[in-house]
Amino acid sequence: MLSTSRAVNTPAACTRHGRVRSSDAPSRTTTTTTFLSKHGRRGGGGGQLLRCSARSSGSNTIGCLEAAEPSWGLKVAAPASSSVPSEQRVREVVLKQAALAARTATVDAGGMEDAFGRCGEVCKEYAKTFYLATQLMTPERRRAIWAIYVWCRRTDELVDGPNASHISALALDRWESRLEDIFAGRPYDMLDAALSDTVANFPIDIQPFRDMIEGMRMDLKKSRYRTFDELYLYCYYVAGTVGLMTVPVMGISPVSKAKTETVYQGALALGLANQLTNILRDVGEDARRGRIYLPLDELEMAGLSEDDIFNGRVTDEWRSFMRGQIARARSFFRQAEEGATELNQESRWPVWASLLLYRQILDEIEANDYNNFTKRAYVPKAKKLMALPKAYLRSLMLPSSQVQNQRHYSSLT
Repeated sequence: MLSTSRAVNTPAACTRHGRVRSSDAPSRTTTTTTFLSKHGRRGGGGGQLLRCSARSSGSNTIGCLEAAEPSWGLKVAAPASSSVPSEQRVREVVLKQAALAARTATVDAGGMEDAFGRCGEVCKEYAKTFYLATQLMTPERRRAIWAIYVWCRRTDELVDGPNASHISALALDRWESRLEDIFAGRPYDMLDAALSDTVANFPIDIQPFRDMIEGMRMDLKKSRYRTFDELYLYCYYVAGTVGLMTVPVMGISPVSKAKTETVYQGALALGLANQLTNILRDVGEDARRGRIYLPLDELEMAGLSEDDIFNGRVTDEWRSFMRGQIARARSFFRQAEEGATELNQESRWPVWASLLLYRQILDEIEANDYNNFTKRAYVPKAKKLMALPKAYLRSLMLPSSQVQNQRHYSSLT
């Protein structure tokens, strides 16, 4: 239930638009170098790892990002028919993840300390608040969440890092081929090995990971979204997927009475809410890059045009439009709360921290009189610190489904 904003600040706040960027993170433009090449993946047997020095001069601060050799037989799945609503297409993935949750997770702690330790260092460096909140989790769950965070961040770096202008669709195809190797138990480097160990020991399906890469492909070729249905699918790809990746690790409370699908839908909603919040926060920044991540048909209905976005006009029409967009994001946050309460208690704190911190960005947009063209809405550090104990207290509450079940039982006696 991370949301690696385009992958996770908190698990749900890890990205530029919600994928993997943390408000705690230093500028990636100055700290991270992404390497994509045709280097051979590994020498000798498939079980060997290429150990990359993450601290060597000129290397990527989160490990080597060389893409695996292209799989010339790789077929990228074509998008489903546009006649099928995006929400329905995403729900099919949710149902598959929920079905996998029946598998029993087993964790072999041997031999992976260095790999998981490095993942923890990356998480601590780029998502300090989230890293702190993971400390209540069991060691096995905590390190698995770190591994997922790192993969999401590395994926985001491909299209949002310093070398993004040089990334092609072929590079993403290679990255997807490398993902297939990870799930097949053939990791390329130590960070891949941590994720390979994680997916081998928790009921995690590959589809959300593939879908996140598909979101990166969208960013290479698409800069406008005609309807919210189109935007919904993009938000799922780059952020909603994180929730589906992480719920199997975080686990569902043994006393929860909720359907597994409900918990996954809540995780999906948190990713969508965080992504929509990032989009609303970054309207001006995106416009300067020639991008508009807002439903164009809804802009037209509000009497607004692309020129209004590019010129940064804060008008009554814009304020009214923004109120509607903020209300939609808040509705997803409310749905996310339903899922958050059903998680294992030790896993809830990072999720609640993400939810409360990101939701406050919407308050800051309102405080700026909806001027998200020249004013960046951010949550002051003091407010962030105040949110952490609130999130912790929320994490101690009984699952909503159990409370409702007790109330129902009481009404019958």
